[in-house]
Amino acid sequence: MTDKNFEINDVVEMKKAHPCGENRWKIIRMGMDIRIKCQGCDHSVMLPRKEFSKKMKKVLEKGAQ
Repeated sequence: MTDKNFEINDVVEMKKAHPCGENRWKIIRMGMDIRIKCQGCDHSVMLPRKEFSKKMKKVLEKGAQ
């Protein structure tokens, strides 16, 4: 399977696209919950870490450290 290691500012692809049609999300907060922001419409969503790990497909771009 693909690399499921993710960090803050990474751009990830989710299994389902956002209703706006975009499937690229940027991780903007990490903790017990992970907040991601849609790269198409800037809508943000907070998911529990376990749910995020299930729904994430792959890391598209690594964030600047």
